[in-house]
Amino acid sequence: MSRSHISGYVIGESLRPGAVFQPAGLRLRNVTRLDVSASASAAQPGLWTLVEWETDSDDVSGLAEALAEALEPENGWYADFTAGDERVVVFARKVFRYRRGDAAGHAEAIAYGRSVGTPEHQLDWKE
Repeated sequence: MSRSHISGYVIGESLRPGAVFQPAGLRLRNVTRLDVSASASAAQPGLWTLVEWETDSDDVSGLAEALAEALEPENGWYADFTAGDERVVVFARKVFRYRRGDAAGHAEAIAYGRSVGTPEHQLDWKE
């Protein structure tokens, strides 16, 4: 079976206290500390740690489920990643998978984000 390249981001502050996100084969690409105080919601911290990662694993479902279990359910936190031509958007205990360019799949994930309190301006991932 051929392996696909998977890459994405997770905001360190979006992880539940005590959560561990450590799927097999995960590699860090970059860690950046950002001042987002001008755009964070009142319930979010003003400084974020952006963790960029990648893997050659072909276990998209396992990776998505690991993120879904690790994310904090409050404040609409999410993480997203790409696997080939597929976009995967992960909220706490909820995963959306759709092909890039799939407007209906994209809209469904955004609607869910709104329903769990993701600030509108943070629902900015690409189709």
